[in-house]
Amino acid sequence: MPDEPAISKPTEAERANTGDVKTPKTSTPATRPHRHVVSAQVYDVLTLLFVFRFINALILRTFFQPDEYFQALEPAWNMAFGDQSGAWLTWEWQHQLRSSLHPAIFGLAYKAAHWILSALFPPAFEMFVLEALPKLVQSVFAALCDFYTWQLATSIFGDESNVPWTALWMTVLNPWQWYCSTRTFSNSLETTLTIAALYYWPWDLVQDAKSNKQEPLQIKDNLGSLRVSLILAAVAVLLRPTNLLIWLGVLTLTVTRLTLDGESPINRSTLLVLVKEIIVCGSAVLAVSLISDRLYFGFWTFPPYKWLYFNISQSLAVFYGHMPWHYYLSQGIPLLTTTFLPFALVGLYKATSSSRTLTVLQSNILKTLSFAVLSMVGTLSIISHKEVRFIYPLLPILHILAAPYVFKFFTIPATSATAATTTQTKGNAAAPSSPTTTGPVTLRHKISLANLLSLNLLLAIYLSLFHQPAALSVMTFLRAEFERIHPDSLSLDSSLSQKQELFALFLTPCHSTPWRSHLAYPALRARALTCEPPLHTQPGSEERRDYMDEADRFYKKSEEEDGLYGVEFLREEMWGGDGLTSGGGTQGEEIPRYIVGFEGIEESLKKFFEEDKKGKEMGIELNKVWEGWNGAFNEDWRRRGKLVVWNTGVYDELVAEQKRSVF
Repeated sequence: MPDEPAISKPTEAERANTGDVKTPKTSTPATRPHRHVVSAQVYDVLTLLFVFRFINALILRTFFQPDEYFQALEPAWNMAFGDQSGAWLTWEWQHQLRSSLHPAIFGLAYKAAHWILSALFPPAFEMFVLEALPKLVQSVFAALCDFYTWQLATSIFGDESNVPWTALWMTVLNPWQWYCSTRTFSNSLETTLTIAALYYWPWDLVQDAKSNKQEPLQIKDNLGSLRVSLILAAVAVLLRPTNLLIWLGVLTLTVTRLTLDGESPINRSTLLVLVKEIIVCGSAVLAVSLISDRLYFGFWTFPPYKWLYFNISQSLAVFYGHMPWHYYLSQGIPLLTTTFLPFALVGLYKATSSSRTLTVLQSNILKTLSFAVLSMVGTLSIISHKEVRFIYPLLPILHILAAPYVFKFFTIPATSATAATTTQTKGNAAAPSSPTTTGPVTLRHKISLANLLSLNLLLAIYLSLFHQPAALSVMTFLRAEFERIHPDSLSLDSSLSQKQELFALFLTPCHSTPWRSHLAYPALRARALTCEPPLHTQPGSEERRDYMDEADRFYKKSEEEDGLYGVEFLREEMWGGDGLTSGGGTQGEEIPRYIVGFEGIEESLKKFFEEDKKGKEMGIELNKVWEGWNGAFNEDWRRRGKLVVWNTGVYDELVAEQKRSVF
C-alpha cells in the first residue's frame, strides 16, 4: 500500500497562471523537515488519535439510535454465539437488506474475546468487557477517520501549511464526531472508508495537463493508490448504497471536467485503465461480500438489491419517518458542523470558483469535493426518509473545505501581528493571512474562538454523559439482577443454559434500549414491543395507511380508558388468555419478573393491575425497584421522563411459597 497518493508539485508555470508565484525573501532555500522527522510526526499524531478515541469510547455512556445495536451488534452477537443466543434479528436481517461485512468485524471480536476471557475470568467480568468491546473496536476506525482527514488536507494544501492542522483540530473538537464516531453505526465505518478512499484517490486525474506531460496513472504509486481507493470505496458502497452518490460526483467532474480549470490529462488509454480498475476492484470486493453473505445467511443473496427493492420500490423507508425536502440544509449540515457551520458554508461556496491563492490542482480538488457534497445532499433530499447519519460521510469533506477559512479567521501571521502592533498608533491594520500561510501565527478573535470551543465542549459532555443514559444503565441493572438471582445460569453457551422465567418485559417504544449485546446470557429471557413494517401490504394501499405496529397499538389512547394508552393493549393483546399464570397461559403471554418502561406509563399500569378485572386477577403488585434519569428533553413524547423498572412480585411470591412448602 503506498504511503500517500502522489500529487505532482505545481510547476512555476502553473503557479504563474494562478497568481501563486512566491518570490523568496532571501537566496537561502527554505529548509524542509527530514523525511524521518515527518514519519515520526505522523506516527505520533496517529498514536495520540488512537488514545483520544479510545478514551472517547469509554466515556460515551448514552443511547442515540437503535441502529447502533440492532444493525450491527445484534447480528454480530448472533454470528459469535449462534441462533439460540437470544440475539434480536430485525426484519432487515430476516430479509437480507444488510451486508454481513460490517457486523462480521464485531462478531470476530466477540468470538476472540470470549475464547480468551471465558477461560480466565468469571462470566460477570467477561460480560463487562464484551459490552465495551465493540466501541473500543470502533474507536480504531474513528481515529483513522480523523487521521485521513488530516492527511487528505495535507495532500491538498501541503505539509508545510497550517491548514491541515486546522482540519485536524476541527475533527477532534467537533461534538458530532465525539458523539457518533465511536458508535457502531455502519455510517461511522462508511465515513472512515470514504475519507480514506478520497485520500488514496489519484488527484492528478483532475490536474491541468500542461503541468505534467506524464499520464496521471503512470506517475509513480498512482495506480496502486487508485486500487486502494477503489477497494475502500466499494466496501463503503456495499455497506451503504447511497455512498455511491459521492463517487458518482467525483467521477463526473474527473471525466467531464465541468467547472474545472485547465485541460484534462485523461486520454483514451487513461480512461480505459480507470474503467478496468473500477470493474476489477469492484468485482473483487463484491465477490468477498457475496461469500460473506452466503456464509452468514446460508444462501446466495445480494443485500444492496434487497435494500433498494424494499426501501425504494416498496416505499418502506417512509414507514420510519417523513422529513421535509430541506431537512439536510436546515438540520443535517448544521448538526454535523455545529459551530463550524458558517465556515463550512463559505468553504462550499468558495470551492465552486477558482482562487488566485491556490494552484489549479488545489482548486480542482476542492471543486470536486464540493460537488460531491452538493450532489449527495441534493439527491438524498428527494427521498422522504432522512436522517443526519445518512450524510455523515460528508463531514470530513466539510472540515477540509472549511479549514482554510477557520484558519484565516482565527489567526494572523506572527510577522503581520508584530507589524500591526508597532504601527497601531498610525491606524494601520494587518492584512489577513492567506489560507495556505505557512510559518508561525498568532491567534485573533480569541473570545469568539473560546466561545465556540466552550459550546462544543458543553455539547460533547452533555450528549455523551447526560442525554439518554438510562437506556444503557437499565440493561446493566437487569444483567446484575439476573447474575444475583440465577448464578447457575451465567453462560453464553445456549446449550448449557437452562431457560428461566421471562425476566423483563419492555413496554417502551420499540428498540429504545440495546438488547442481547448488553443482556448477554441466553437464559435471561426478555420481551419488548415490536415495530415491524407492513411487508405484506402494497405501497399506497389503504391497508398500509391504516397499519399500526405493536408499539403504536400500545401507545394508542383509548376514550374508553379515560384517554389513557396501554390498558386496552394489555388486556386484549398482551394478557388476553384465560387461566394465565406466571408460567404462561393458553393464550396470553407470560408474566415477567420485571416491567421496564418510561415513567409516563405508570398511570396506565396501575389502572390495569389495580382497576381492570383481568389485571386484578393476575395478582400483581407493582414495586418500583430502579429508576434512571434519561436526559433533560426528548423529541419523542413517549420517551420523556425517567426510565423505570417495576418488580411484579409474582416470582417473589413463588419463591416464598416454595420455602414454606419445604418447612
